[in-house]
Order: sequence, then structure tokens, then C-alpha cells
Amino acid sequence: MTYTAAIITMSDACYAGKREDGATPAVSELLVESGFEVKETALLPDEQTEITEKLKEFASKGYDLIVTTGGTGFSERDVTPEATLALGGRSVPGVAEAMRANSMKYTSRAMLSRGVCVIAGKSVIVNLPGSPKACVENLSFVVEPLKHGIDALKGKVTECAR
Repeated sequence: MTYTAAIITMSDACYAGKREDGATPAVSELLVESGFEVKETALLPDEQTEITEKLKEFASKGYDLIVTTGGTGFSERDVTPEATLALGGRSVPGVAEAMRANSMKYTSRAMLSRGVCVIAGKSVIVNLPGSPKACVENLSFVVEPLKHGIDALKGKVTECAR
């Protein structure tokens, strides 16, 4: 089964052309390897309103998974979690908790990630850090369970017990 996905990268520096976006290609490659078709990508500045609008747009298209990269730290410009929560979807805290717990194996700074996961309509939105390495570490840890969650969200799974 093929799942659909979209990727939104938040980075003032990449948006301004001052740094190359390494996160989008890294996340895209992992998603394709995991059975997703990446339908759209976007590169945005760290502006909450713009992020929320793009998330709404992608969710309205019914993509199974919308992955964001960047904007999850402590900087004043890091507003991706707030933009995601502004959608008013259902929270899925276990996904973000699992990513942070797994990332603690690599760096104690993982605890500083403020990323969230929500359900907006029929789409699951997952916030990843901005580093390509951290994106892959985080997403690879949760992508398989997320596919089961997406199946349940789409009504393709009615029994979750093994």
C-alpha cells in the first residue's frame, strides 16, 4: 500500500537562500523507502501564520502524513509547534514523546525539542527537528507505527489488538 505525504521545512536561512535545505531531501528519501509518495514540499520562513496556513492547505488535500522540519527549538523564531497546534486537531503526544526518548540515545539535547504530533482531518502531522540527521533518526523510529495509525484514521483497521 502506498501512503501520501507532504513535507514542510521551516528555516529563515534556507528560505533566504543563505543555507541549503538538507532536511527535505533526507525526509523525502526516508518516506519513499517506507512506502510513501511525497506529493508536495514547501520551504517557509519561521512565521507562525504562514506555517499554519500551509498545514491547513496540505491537510485539506487529505495527505496521509504531513511532516514538518525545523522550528521546534527554544529560539524566539521557533514557532512550528504553536503553528501546528493552532489547527485545533487531536493531539497524539505519544509520537513526539517516543521520538524524544529515542533521540536521547544520541544527545541529551533531544529533551529540548518542542515538536508535537496532531491529527488534522484525515492527516497526521509530525514535527521534526531541523537537522537532517535528527529528522531521519526521529522519523525512522516512528514511521512504521504511524502507518498503522494512518490506517486506523482512514478506517482501514478496526482491530488494534495483536
